[in-house]
Amino acid sequence: MENYTMEGRTYRYYGQEAPLYPFGYGLSYTTFRYRDLVLSPPVLPVCANLSVSVVLENTGLWDSEEVVQLYLRWEQSSVPVPRWQLVAFRRVAVLAGQEAKLSFQVLAEQRAVWAQDWLLEPGTFTLFAGGQQPGQKTRAPSEVLSARFSVTGAARPLRGC
Repeated sequence: MENYTMEGRTYRYYGQEAPLYPFGYGLSYTTFRYRDLVLSPPVLPVCANLSVSVVLENTGLWDSEEVVQLYLRWEQSSVPVPRWQLVAFRRVAVLAGQEAKLSFQVLAEQRAVWAQDWLLEPGTFTLFAGGQQPGQKTRAPSEVLSARFSVTGAARPLRGC
């Protein structure tokens, strides 16, 4: 094999073509609503971690579990990157009519790109939070919230942080 690119070979690199069963595909016995996605800080230094919180509400009639998924998208990068990358997930049980506030950490290393070495780059990023991938079409509705954050400073090798 001479071509090691992942373009067109995995859901992360499909471009505009959506996979038939994307990661997180499935049905639930109830409905959930996502709200209050908060990224802190909204502008961070190149080596810093990002704190994320989101509220998950069970709006249905039954107690159930939801797999909350966080995806990261690079708005610009010096090298090819996935459309979005899964950076965190958590299975959460929520009683009917109740809500849960969830907290996550997105580590600086999860923003690193491979350019002959792991490199952290400044720029604008979008973080998605929901019960499925961004833009996914399913029979069961699931909201996907998004928020942008910026990374400042000069690009530097990950091992330099």
